[in-house]
Amino acid sequence: MTVTTAQQLTVPSPRGRCPLDVPPAYQQAAQETPVVRIGLPFGEDCWLITRYEDVRAVLTDSRFSADATRPGFPLISEELRAMAAATRSTDAFVNEQEHLRRRRMLTTEFKAKRVEALRPEIQQMVDDTLDQMIAGGSPADLMADFAVPVGSGVIALLLGVPTMDTKYFQERSHVLLDEAAKSEEKMAAQRDLMEYVVGLTVDKQQNPDEGFLSRLVERGELTGEEVAGSGLLLLLAGHETTAAMIALSIIALHRNPEQQVLLRQDPSLVKGAVEEMLRYATLVQNGLGRVAVEDAVIGGQLIRAGEGVLCMLSTANRDEEVFPGGGHLDVTRPARGHMSFGYGLHQCVGQSLARAELQIALGTLLRRLPELRLDVPVEELGFRYRAGLYAVDALPVAW
Repeated sequence: MTVTTAQQLTVPSPRGRCPLDVPPAYQQAAQETPVVRIGLPFGEDCWLITRYEDVRAVLTDSRFSADATRPGFPLISEELRAMAAATRSTDAFVNEQEHLRRRRMLTTEFKAKRVEALRPEIQQMVDDTLDQMIAGGSPADLMADFAVPVGSGVIALLLGVPTMDTKYFQERSHVLLDEAAKSEEKMAAQRDLMEYVVGLTVDKQQNPDEGFLSRLVERGELTGEEVAGSGLLLLLAGHETTAAMIALSIIALHRNPEQQVLLRQDPSLVKGAVEEMLRYATLVQNGLGRVAVEDAVIGGQLIRAGEGVLCMLSTANRDEEVFPGGGHLDVTRPARGHMSFGYGLHQCVGQSLARAELQIALGTLLRRLPELRLDVPVEELGFRYRAGLYAVDALPVAW
């Protein structure tokens, strides 16, 4: 295969008419040149990997590293560069051996059985939050009044964060993940959050409970800094991703009303529908970065050691060879094989919790608010990227 540079392709790339569709340039690359050399915003080059098979190959190949501090690793914004350097102690950016050591401990905390035990508390949190939104009257902002409080509340529950402190880390994590925020604002927010989580970890050593931080401390296999780093990562990643996915799912159903009817008629479809939502409205639109540590051939193209790659989860999730008709939402589709949680060694460790939250949140919204609808045209919604996640600033709804 001969691969040429797609000079017109940028990351992020302009979107088409439907805000939930993969940008046309990515779709074209997937169809014509699935492994393509592109330029990044800082003048560096990397390889864009767009097919499902090739994405999976990279994410399971030990010749590609997820260490974002390695030379050649593709980071598409200064904010992500700063975050990679500053969160070197967290699981997202450590090298593979260190990652394996920590992941073994974290996986225990996110076993399906343990997550299932949390379902009643998550359901109660969802119901209480929805009660407050309904009491406030229609219309409402589903992001501010439901999605963000639910995401934050569940992470607080998991970590053992006092309820009174959830607003504190909501505000600071919002700044840290907001690409429009100034560098000094981000650094201040990150410093505040790290200090908070370190203090919380110390408190758990003296006053243990059943939360995630206490259990990590009790195991005694991580330093206090490592426990705090793991807690900070979960705090940042957990509530932002879930909140964004709840909103994108409601938008997807609004644009596909026949699928919403199916879910209302048969609530048993919600579990599978969540997988289809994750596939169809992929949160990580600008790819998962990796850097080659040895020469490797992917999709017929030689990728040399030191060269970065971006694995496009969004195009992989719509690969017609794997998901026929993948450009369409189908809540009856068996979509469990999607790439939205990544794949391989660095696959999202919190995916069981995310699935439970989404199933409960969407199921409850559909059941309790049968007339729920967007209160503004989709074209007026403020879609944006924040730390690589595709989301909306606000989601006005009525019922």
